[in-house]
Amino acid sequence: YSYSCTEGENRQLWSSGHHLKSCRDVAFSQDGQKLFTVSKDKAVHILTVEEGRLEMRFPKAHGSAVNCVLPVDNHVFATGDDNGELKVWDLRKGDAILEARQQEEYISAMAVDGNGKILLTASGDGTLGVYNVKRRRFELLSEPQNGDLTSVVLLKRGKKVACGSSEGTIYLFNWDGFGAASDRFALRAESVDCMVPVTDSIVCVGSLDGVIRAVNVLPNRVLGCVGQHLGEPIEQLAVAPGGRLLASCAHDQKVKFWDVSALGGLVVDDYRKKKKKGGPLRALSGKAQGSGEDFFADLRDEAEPEAAAAGTGSDSD
Repeated sequence: YSYSCTEGENRQLWSSGHHLKSCRDVAFSQDGQKLFTVSKDKAVHILTVEEGRLEMRFPKAHGSAVNCVLPVDNHVFATGDDNGELKVWDLRKGDAILEARQQEEYISAMAVDGNGKILLTASGDGTLGVYNVKRRRFELLSEPQNGDLTSVVLLKRGKKVACGSSEGTIYLFNWDGFGAASDRFALRAESVDCMVPVTDSIVCVGSLDGVIRAVNVLPNRVLGCVGQHLGEPIEQLAVAPGGRLLASCAHDQKVKFWDVSALGGLVVDDYRKKKKKGGPLRALSGKAQGSGEDFFADLRDEAEPEAAAAGTGSDSD
């Protein structure tokens, strides 16, 4: 698709039906010219972005359904499957250069450092896997955390790693200290299903309850709500280049865009203001232009309860 914030200007450019079963993950190559797709049919496909032409196909890439894909550089990419197997592929050789099955459950997400050297894998068995791509070897496995690890991102200029879990907790690891979590932060959310960094300290988190929360890491704070899919579980989040727009997709079959440009200017103080427990999330953005519903109908600003109390008895909305 090509997308626009002006109503009526979103267009489907092409579609591909090459996979035999459900498509689990897609990723653009680093130069933006190719699209990697993986499927329950155990295949990996590489398509051209402009025409959607199938350029390369690995029909039986894994022994079980492939769950996620991550391009490491212009020639190397990684895939993870439902059985905890990781494979790293080199397009110049047309084959896998690293195969490892260190985790017991599905690999849910992957991340790589800026040098394309250290690859991290989050798994349904609650562990974080660490692999050295350059030396083609497994390094170590973290202690198991509570719940499935669902996402993994690098923060604080690569010095910290954050993992989301199905229990609604974000686990933090120090770089070079992957054996055990250095900190944990429980959100008031049913789960952390997906997570994407917006700044060096702020991540946007998608949850089972359909709410997209902005979370600051160290100091750990839930800053508020960026948007929501009205009770529909959020499957995936992505940030557009430049960091102004956040895209989200959920079980309501919609892709929605949110303006997150204001998050870059937020300064989070170490001092924590006492806040009423169980209070509403603060709304951090206006709704995306052209969307039909009011996503913030049940979300009020922190200042509103006093205003509401002062206006008790009036007939105003």
